[in-house]
Amino acid sequence: MLVLRSFMILFFSCITIKINLCFPSIPSSLKTLSIDGHFDFEQVEHAAKDFGNRYSYLPLAVLYPKSVSDIATTVNHVWQIGGGSELKVAARGHGHSLQGQAQAHRGVVINMESLQGLKMQVHTGNFPYVDVSGGELWINILRESLKHGLAPKSWTDYLHLTVGGTLSNAGISGQAFRHGPQISNVHQLEVVTGKGEVVNCSEKQNSDLFYSVLGGLGQFGIITRARISLEPAPEMVKWIRMVYTDFDTFTRDQEKLISGQSTFDYVEGFVIINRTGLLNNWRSSFNPQDPLQASQFKSDGRTLFCLELAKYFNHEDMVLVNQVSHS
Repeated sequence: MLVLRSFMILFFSCITIKINLCFPSIPSSLKTLSIDGHFDFEQVEHAAKDFGNRYSYLPLAVLYPKSVSDIATTVNHVWQIGGGSELKVAARGHGHSLQGQAQAHRGVVINMESLQGLKMQVHTGNFPYVDVSGGELWINILRESLKHGLAPKSWTDYLHLTVGGTLSNAGISGQAFRHGPQISNVHQLEVVTGKGEVVNCSEKQNSDLFYSVLGGLGQFGIITRARISLEPAPEMVKWIRMVYTDFDTFTRDQEKLISGQSTFDYVEGFVIINRTGLLNNWRSSFNPQDPLQASQFKSDGRTLFCLELAKYFNHEDMVLVNQVSHS
């Protein structure tokens, strides 16, 4: 038994030595990479959290890239190490994933918000668009495009999210019934593939990659740049919220609104459970002559259903908009 035990100890010691020779210290190998940005191996706890707050996977390192080349070099390095290392890479925008998609257990998380690509460029004309970094926030796209009288066609409810993050998920909004989700309004992408290659793709160029990455949850590549369709921005918006206590009436009205051709430009429904705080700042849902009506509304513990509507228009369309709102 003593001989057998000694043999087993020696055997597993050899395996450990062999593994260490095949897969040298990951942190040391990452430190040898020539990049413009930097790795952080100490302050990584924030990359183990996301909006879903259900999963927490501590990464080995966080990459703060300054260029697309930094991302490509890192991904290629991981690919060269090989699958035996089980080293994972995840792109992280504003951390609003729900199932830990932006986390990498003992892997490398890439902080996309630090990416410094080419300056945002808005192109006007008959078919306007904007070229933007994958780490840019949608709120900044709105601000820049509005300087040219333009705006993206499809949004998410919260604008402090990265382009690459929402395009990796789909980007559902209240405009989706008219323009489709955000991924339906993209002309072209720049992507870092799983091998660390930087590839441009579109409907006609590398189309398989293009359609795989859009809505692909980061499993087919990392979006580092996108060309997004724009449209003329309205001068004004009429915003309305309507409260329902009956679910059937709520869904029937919602279906009617999204099937109409000249009704609203934004239609979204949601549920309110034992909450009335959302009602206290409502505007056009209530009579402007009776501002106390909203604050006095009580749900009495009921489940309420709400439709949020918006109609875009210019000053000369005011009469028509009022007709649509009251129909």
